[in-house]
Amino acid sequence: MLAVDWGSKRIGLALSDPTRLIAQPLLTLTRRPNHRPPVAAIATLAARHEVAHIVVGLPLDEEGEEGEAARQARALGEALAGRCGVGVTYRDERFSTVTALRAARSAGVKDRASRARLDQMAAVAILQGYLDAARAGAGAA
Repeated sequence: MLAVDWGSKRIGLALSDPTRLIAQPLLTLTRRPNHRPPVAAIATLAARHEVAHIVVGLPLDEEGEEGEAARQARALGEALAGRCGVGVTYRDERFSTVTALRAARSAGVKDRASRARLDQMAAVAILQGYLDAARAGAGAA
């Protein structure tokens, strides 16, 4: 499985192991201003890693409503579904960056990690939450 942490400047990516137990960081793609999202690059990575399902983080506002960022994340997910031929699930990502920061601190990182690495860790948090919920029966893939 592949997770996508959507951002206007960077897109963090994470992969699960083949047994769908553990999420791990993959890489961060940088978005160029006024350019389309890197759908082809993500699709290439998905094919290389034999991804069977994609989880896209949905950036909701504080009230849990979808704004422009969430619409863009959904559009990316739809483009990836069409390009990769796999299912796409959307998952609330409101706390993924906070989780990534906590994980960095617990790993002994004293200074703030690079934004690119945090975006990968946010994707890990999105994917690990999805995997855990699926194992518990609360969000089947």
